[in-house]
Amino acid sequence: MSKFAKIDENNKVIQIIEATIEYVNSGQLGNPNNFIETNVMGLRKVYAAIGYTYNKEHDIFILPQPYSSWTLDENFDWQPPISQPEGNYSWNEETQTWDLVINE
Repeated sequence: MSKFAKIDENNKVIQIIEATIEYVNSGQLGNPNNFIETNVMGLRKVYAAIGYTYNKEHDIFILPQPYSSWTLDENFDWQPPISQPEGNYSWNEETQTWDLVINE
């Protein structure tokens, strides 16, 4: 048995199922082209989850954009507009800055 990500017409992952490739290819679940194999070993860059996007051209899954200001780099990783400083910081989308997280 393998894990498959079901994608919609916008290539968004809408479901993860466990099935054999033969069952997926039988068409009983719908169009076999809408089911893309995924696994925890990094097949297709990352393990697919609901809300991820499948990039057909590069045959990979891409995580959802964490913030609207972040952009996708050449490795298909989301990057903030300003590099994260050393230490424990969290991104503040409203101010477009990194805020120091103070653990009490």
